Amino acid sequence: MEHQPPDQAGRRCPEWTGWGQALRLFARGVTVRTALPVALLVGLVLSAVNQTAVIATGRATVVTWIRVGFNFVVPFVVSSVGYLSGGRDSR
Repeated sequence: MEHQPPDQAGRRCPEWTGWGQALRLFARGVTVRTALPVALLVGLVLSAVNQTAVIATGRATVVTWIRVGFNFVVPFVVSSVGYLSGGRDSR
């Protein structure tokens, strides 16, 4: 596999060969710097679009706040997978 060039901050995506390695990289927080800004932006937009009316009218329940949480978690995981996919060594 060709090595990925560093990004604008000089970081390289770590190489991995198996999903276990990818999960360990994720658990160590390797993706946080890349995925967190994406998750915050997308989560805010999704929450505003989907939950503003419920929250603004005071009808938010625990389920509403769980949905808001998932609006941030899902883009974080998707962005992390995208970041890690650049380092996959399929040999």
